[in-house]
Amino acid sequence: MRTFGWILLCALSLGVAGYGVFVYAILPLGALVHPEIRPAFEAHPVGILAHVFAAAVALLIGPFQFVGSLRRAAPALHRWLGRIYLGIGVLVGGLAGLYMAQHAFGGIVSRLGFASLALGWLYTGLNAWLAIRARDIAAHREWMIRNFALTFAAVTLRLYVPVAILSGFDFATAYAVIAWLCWVPNLIVAQWIVSRTTSGNRVSSS
Repeated sequence: MRTFGWILLCALSLGVAGYGVFVYAILPLGALVHPEIRPAFEAHPVGILAHVFAAAVALLIGPFQFVGSLRRAAPALHRWLGRIYLGIGVLVGGLAGLYMAQHAFGGIVSRLGFASLALGWLYTGLNAWLAIRARDIAAHREWMIRNFALTFAAVTLRLYVPVAILSGFDFATAYAVIAWLCWVPNLIVAQWIVSRTTSGNRVSSS
């Protein structure tokens, strides 16, 4: 089940990253987003492109950083990919996301949701970096689990939006809910994984 979960996580992450790179590199800006969202993208092209491509970097790298056999076989590669993940994916993507949150469709609720996501992404990334600088590998791993859960919001967002459109709900209301729904459950699951892992380590060491 753990292997299946990782394969599914990897497939969804790479799929959304590839979709984002293809759509935003090839098609006109905002060509495939909801018409009500498009004006904000067209008004702030640098912000949205920086966010999309940086997030794609994080999605492409993230799943492989959790593969223990790869970390053990190539620790230097793991460290360099981690620097790219945090320095480009999270830092650039988070700052660009925080900027774009100010212009998010769906009103103040949507803007607060996306701004909280961006701040949480930056905060967990900073703590992951500080932990590994202090050589606290256990804390680093825990913060990276939380961080990638927020990275994965790019995937859950794209799963929820079509459902909202097809359901017939008012899109502005649905999008404001999705601004929170795309990341809060992810973070809850991540914390559950961290808590379970921590408890398991305590039992093993006792």
